[in-house]
Amino acid sequence: MQMIKTSIFSKWRWQYLAVALVLCLAAYFLVQRGLGPQVAVEPVLQRDFVQSVVASGHVQSPHRVDIGAQITGTVARVPVREGQTVTAGTLLIELVPMELQAAVRQADIAVLQAQAKLRQLLEVQAPVADQALRQAQATQANANAAFKRNQDLFKQGFIGQAALDEAGKAAELADAQVRSAQKQLDTTAPSGSDYAMALTAVSQARAAADAAHARADYASIRAPLDGVLIARNVEVGDVVQAGKVLMTLSPHGKTQIVIAVDEKNLHLIALGQKALVSADAYAQQKFEAELVYINPGVNAQTGAVDVKLDVDRAPAVLRQDMTVSVDIEVARRPQALLLGSAAVRDAETAAPWVLRLRNGRVEKVAVRLGLRSGGQVELLEGLQAGDQIITGTTTLQVGARARAITVAR
Repeated sequence: MQMIKTSIFSKWRWQYLAVALVLCLAAYFLVQRGLGPQVAVEPVLQRDFVQSVVASGHVQSPHRVDIGAQITGTVARVPVREGQTVTAGTLLIELVPMELQAAVRQADIAVLQAQAKLRQLLEVQAPVADQALRQAQATQANANAAFKRNQDLFKQGFIGQAALDEAGKAAELADAQVRSAQKQLDTTAPSGSDYAMALTAVSQARAAADAAHARADYASIRAPLDGVLIARNVEVGDVVQAGKVLMTLSPHGKTQIVIAVDEKNLHLIALGQKALVSADAYAQQKFEAELVYINPGVNAQTGAVDVKLDVDRAPAVLRQDMTVSVDIEVARRPQALLLGSAAVRDAETAAPWVLRLRNGRVEKVAVRLGLRSGGQVELLEGLQAGDQIITGTTTLQVGARARAITVAR
């Protein structure tokens, strides 16, 4: 009898367990249905928030210096290489100088000749003119004395009118000779015309010599500033023409970053704003820059605005035209309420809102937005730190029950 009871219990035990399992599952699903479906939520965070404008650009010196020859000539020597750092006055290119040096010697000789003529005027012509004046004055004195004697003799009747007239003419001639000698002497004085012409000839010769020396210096092309040679387009033996660019120098000084900012962000940027910059080739090495120029025009093709930033302490890795990424800080909010932009609905309208999950039910909450950057938005009104906001699309109605699954941020 005992064996029969045990057999019956064993037979129904599995059926009891199955029924209990079904009842438990039914109870579980009923509870789950009462709590609502699971939805992804993210919490409202409170922390410091920085709004920034991100753009890419390139490294550029404030200006570049194109270096070329001022005369036509043959290249004799190029003692520098592309990429070399040079100081002001460094010899970059040397042209064959023989013809220029010959012109310098000829000009120097012309100066010596002009100076010799000036010395001749002072040492020879002036004394000769002075002596000629003295002789003319002596002749004048004798002629005047003779004329006076003849006048007395004429009055006494010892000579005739012809002799008196002859003596008068001699006196007049002597006076003319004195005046001529005086004029000749005056021209050799510092205020005279001969002296001025000789002095002018010296000045002209010196000017021509200076020009010849300057032209000879053109054979040696030197760096006008400290900097880096970023281009070299000349080799020994080349015949170069005046004005042709042979090298390009990037001067030392402030490095600039040039970027293109989307015109929709134009209202956010302003002169003096700070930025963090990193070269694409050295992304971990960030350095500071300051916004110093905003182009007044917008590129009609790209819809972008050219912006320049100064870099006071550029890292050594920077190279001309290197591609960089720029993060311009345009605003900062301490301890701002933040939410992911994807959780805000109708964010671009005048009445943005969110779906908040509170006490297991869905609520629609109107919000007022502030700064936006990096996929996050500042909340000015409507929410508090820690509120759970439903993200993504959902078919849940306002007031419906739901359970939260927190999405990491």
